[in-house]
Amino acid sequence: MTHRNVRPGAESRAVAAQAVFQVVEQGRSLSQALPSLNKHLEPRDKGMAQALAYGTLRYLPALNFMVGALISKPLKGELKILHSLLLVGAYQLVYMGSAEHAAVSATVDAAVLLKRGKQKGLVNGVLRNLQRQLPELQQQLARKPALLHNHPRWLSDLITQHYPAQAEAIFTANNGQAPMWLRINSRYTNRAEYLQLLSDAGIEAITEAPLETAIQLVQAVDVQQLPHFQDGWVSVQDIAAQHAAWLLNAQAGERILDCCAAPGGKTAHILEQQPEAQVLAIDADAPRLQRVHDNLKRLKLNAEVRQADATNTEWWNGQLFDRILLDAPCSATGVIRRHPDIKWLRRDSDIAELVHIQQQILNALWPTLKPGGTLLYATCSILAEENTSQIEAFKQAHSDAIAVATKPDGAVEWQWLPGDNNGDGFYYAKLEKRK
Repeated sequence: MTHRNVRPGAESRAVAAQAVFQVVEQGRSLSQALPSLNKHLEPRDKGMAQALAYGTLRYLPALNFMVGALISKPLKGELKILHSLLLVGAYQLVYMGSAEHAAVSATVDAAVLLKRGKQKGLVNGVLRNLQRQLPELQQQLARKPALLHNHPRWLSDLITQHYPAQAEAIFTANNGQAPMWLRINSRYTNRAEYLQLLSDAGIEAITEAPLETAIQLVQAVDVQQLPHFQDGWVSVQDIAAQHAAWLLNAQAGERILDCCAAPGGKTAHILEQQPEAQVLAIDADAPRLQRVHDNLKRLKLNAEVRQADATNTEWWNGQLFDRILLDAPCSATGVIRRHPDIKWLRRDSDIAELVHIQQQILNALWPTLKPGGTLLYATCSILAEENTSQIEAFKQAHSDAIAVATKPDGAVEWQWLPGDNNGDGFYYAKLEKRK
């Protein structure tokens, strides 16, 4: 997509516009769209394209309102890509604090790369008008709280219904950027030693965290900059997700099932804590299972990895498990700050379907668990339908399922909300099978 006579930064704006277009108009995720779009970019431009695409999708309703107010009629057909480009331009001016002249110029030039050079004047005019009218547009926006939440209406209604007191904080957390959390591999190092290695490498970290394996970075870095990353000393994993292995508490010699295991972060953490556990990691998604293999290889860990559909037990050899971790398929409403495209890809109707799949998996797995064994149910959702209500329904249907403490205060379920301890939204419930 290189083109002479375009300003630096035009390519990253064009890629960001295409990524936003593919999410909003074609239902592709950013993780699907960006790798193929930005593979030809220089690292710096690649980072800019990602920041622009993610940021634009975080603030999509507000940006749509402002851009819509400045164009005389909707851009349709082949011109629709220009609407995405205008959103990217508006994001830079309104939320990113970019140098205005450079942002506008690079965005205008991106129209050429998108083969819409004849519309450069339109792009320039809309963005210049946005600069002039921004105070007035922001006043109008302030009178539209639904738009200010920057969530689809069905989701903002659900969050407000479930968490009336915390809803505003959840919206704010979801629209922010998630911090980068590291998980220390305690087979090789400890937190104090690794903090010193980070300091020596000029990487600033926060020294306090709720888990002894956890370190939060002040600013995200490329994993290749992390000391001994390739040697398996450290992995990237959110603080909320790091609690899974601690709560499962695998013991030496036990048979452990990690269900819906890809990409393998929790599988690895289980084995880092207890290398003598016998772990079977299963997932229905074959391509994502490759990432489990890759993670285990880098960390020098061994587990049996198998493609399997967990809604049935056709994959099971009849040997009972001591502990099961079920990281259930879910709405991912707790990790929106990491994946802002979730807001625009997820549908209201998906929730009931996901609840049904979770129920199928729970019912299929329960007979594979030993009497006296433990099943840890986890989701990265904040919706009660997938969490509290799901577990209550399961307990009512299974008289041998006993809820046991997950939280330090003895509570039997643990709902993390986005931003709690600077972590993602996450849910845990621990069920013991009556002997």
